Parts: sequence; C-alpha cells; structure tokens
Amino acid sequence: MHRSRVLLWAILIIVLGLAPITANPAVASTPVPAGLAAQMDTSGPADYPSGINPLTGLPVDNPADLDLPPALVSISTFPPSVRPQSGLSYSPWVFELFIGEGMSRYLALIYGNYPQADLEDAGTTEDETITADDPSIGPIRSGRLPYESIRKLYNGFLVMASAYHTVAEKLSDFSNIFGTDDDVSGGSSVKSTDLRVLAESFREKLRMTVEGLGGMHFDPQYPEGGLPASQIWYPVAVLNQVVWQYDPAAGAYTRWQDNGDGVTFIQQYDKLNGETLTYENVVILFAEHHRYADTLMDIDLLYVTKGKAVLFRDGQKYDLYWTTRSGEYEQTTGLMRPIRFMDADGNPFPFKPGQTWVHLTPLGAPVYETEPWEMTGLTDPHTAWQQHKRSRGEGTGYWTVEFYQPEIVPQN
Repeated sequence: MHRSRVLLWAILIIVLGLAPITANPAVASTPVPAGLAAQMDTSGPADYPSGINPLTGLPVDNPADLDLPPALVSISTFPPSVRPQSGLSYSPWVFELFIGEGMSRYLALIYGNYPQADLEDAGTTEDETITADDPSIGPIRSGRLPYESIRKLYNGFLVMASAYHTVAEKLSDFSNIFGTDDDVSGGSSVKSTDLRVLAESFREKLRMTVEGLGGMHFDPQYPEGGLPASQIWYPVAVLNQVVWQYDPAAGAYTRWQDNGDGVTFIQQYDKLNGETLTYENVVILFAEHHRYADTLMDIDLLYVTKGKAVLFRDGQKYDLYWTTRSGEYEQTTGLMRPIRFMDADGNPFPFKPGQTWVHLTPLGAPVYETEPWEMTGLTDPHTAWQQHKRSRGEGTGYWTVEFYQPEIVPQN
C-alpha cells in the first residue's frame, strides 16, 4: 500500500517542485494534480470499485485479501523504549486511546494489505531483528474495554497479549499472543503470515463482507470551508505529547512524539521498513469516556446518532460529526458498520484517500489555535506546556487539542 502511494506522491513532488517541511512549516494546502487525481478516484460511501479498500479508498495488492476480516492489534506505546513499533505503516486505521497513568495505547487495524519488511529502508533503523521473509507486528499488549466496540464496528478480531479477567470476559473474537523471555521490546509480536492465518480462521464465524465495511466517502480534492492547519499538538500528559506536522510534499501529516521526557521530540517511523508514520487523515473523535478506576475505562462508540469530530486533511481543519446509528444494513444482517462521518446537514464528509489516525478524546476537550509548538530548545516541559496553552492566536494554523483525563467514577 505504501510503496504505490509513495510512487504517486513522488510524481506530485516532481510536478509541484515542493520541498520537505521544516520544523514549523508555512500553512499550505496543495490541490491534487489532475493526473494523480485520476488514479485516486472518489469512492464511497456505498459503492467502491473492485479491488479498492473501503477503509482507505486505495487499491490493494491482492484483492482477494479484502475478503479476510480485519485484525485489530493492540500495540504498546509505553514505555518509550518500545518505540518504534512494527507494522503501523500498513494500518489503514489506528485508534489511539487513553489507558490511564498518562499513557495511551494503539489499536491498529490491519486489513487489505499485510505488512512486509523492506530491508533496504529498515536498515537505517539499525534493527537486526527484521527479516524480509517473516516480518512481525508489535509489540502487542493487553486488551482494553473499548476494543470490543471497535471490533464490532469493523467486524474483525482482536489480537492482544491477554487481558485482566474483568476486561477479558467482556471481549470476544480475540486471539492471545504471548511473548518469550527473549522479547526485549516490551511485549510480544505476531508474524504477518500468522496474522493472515488467523484472519482465515475467523472468516466463516465473522461473516465479514466488503460491503459491510462501507460508509466512508473518499475524495482526493479537499472540500472548501476548512481552516489552515499545519500543526496539531495533542498533549495527553506532560510526558506523553503528540505533534502532527503537515507535509505539503506528501499531502499528509507526519507524527512526532516526546521521548517520555516532555522535551525530546522524535519523528515516529515503522521499525518494519523505516517509513515515517504519515497519515492523510487525522481525526479527533469526541466520545463519552467512563473511567471506573485509574487504568480501567470504556468509551461509548456504539449506536451513537451524532457525535462531534474534527478532521485534519490536506493542511485544513474541518468540524464535522460521526455516527454509528443503525440503518437498513444493520437491521437486515444483524451486523454493524464502521464509524461514518458527515457534515452538519448529514451528508457524507470526504476523507482523503489513504490512512486515518483517530484520537479517541473525552467530550468537551477544547480545540483552539496557538502559536507553533516548538519541538527544539525545550528545557522545562511543565513551564513550556502552560505557556503554550496561553499563547492563543486566531488564524495561526497551529492547533492545540487540550486533552483532559476523565474523572474516576467507580462502577456500582
């Protein structure tokens, strides 16, 4: 998936003569050239051309793989020593959620294309464990309560490293992957070939169809009405800060994260192939969080008629809505469909063909413009954090999402 996309954007770079971004790029959005747009047709929300992944709007290498159910893999991101993770560059959708104690975790959806190692690129990572014949995805960590809702919506199966018993009893259609004493990456991993075998084993039970993964509308040309957005600062905690930088040359956002110290920001990449983590769509999805204990919480994602969201694509910010309400498909099949996004009038909102990263965010978290978040020269993360939140400035194109930790309300 990524190699073909890189080739397409290479054409874009040649045509436009764009340079790579700096630490704080100028706000810019670049329309897709006609020739490139022809290879990235509009699709969805109901009809997708043969061989097109309904979760990306892009062609897959082997169309037969679209008949295999999605794998939803629990990926660790703490401690920082587990980074870089393997396989994220192949994930059409990644859901990032707060798990307590200032930490977050990823649920990476693998569907359509299975991860492959690129030794030529991965060699720059100085990781000797990567093999082209049997690449792995990980590190894999324990299951969490919100995983079940996402699994149902995407009609897939979970891959995790077990779960606390009160969590495990609420999860279904999962496979546990356990590590060995040789694992030094902070968790176990699953081989790409084994993941495919797992998908085959769940195929008949899950009754997944490509039609059932529909609902997303893709258009290579960004819509009117957006606001400039060249940077997104998403601080979960002082020692867990994420920055998305818009890269005009790629037409996508690259991910940076502090190294658990609040001052050293590192551009994130996939250990499997050395690729920078680059996503065409970054979504802030607001949902009700229920925090029962410090590290035990759930998120309301099912049967939501209309929730708020923010989409960043093509260096633009859009306010929109999301829904998981039941329709004719759900009533006819008894299955659910993925999250759908719409404008204020209920019309499907176009995402850019490509990959999507979703930050599951508590209701009411403020989103506002500030001065750019400088990722260099930081010494005191606490002071920098507070000063930055006060540096509001309308029209800057630098956005802050002021995450807050949900209050603990024990279950009755």
